Amino acid sequence: MYIVFVILVVLASILMCLIVLIQNSKGGGLASGFASSNQIMGVRKTTDFLEKATWSLAGFMVVASVCASLCMPKVVVVNESLLQQNAVETNVVNPAVAPDFSNEPAVELTPVEAPANSAE
Repeated sequence: MYIVFVILVVLASILMCLIVLIQNSKGGGLASGFASSNQIMGVRKTTDFLEKATWSLAGFMVVASVCASLCMPKVVVVNESLLQQNAVETNVVNPAVAPDFSNEPAVELTPVEAPANSAE
């Protein structure tokens, strides 16, 4: 059902593009190419039809988009990532637990002097 709504939205958007391209920004539009005054649809009727078609398609696209989002297939979310699953499978120690260093012997660190620079 989701695919049907997506196809309908795509077709409506293509039709909407065509209707908007037909319209003239100054109100002439489709009827401006016809000079005959004895048409069934005059200049005023053509612009009214194109405006109503534009608003109807816009409303249809909104409703179809909402319906498509409601019919969208659900995605199953796994709580563990692949790294966590791999760590459990290979018996890796939990990195959240700090290691215990209380039994380790103390190591004395001595500073090391930098070598003399021969360029000076």
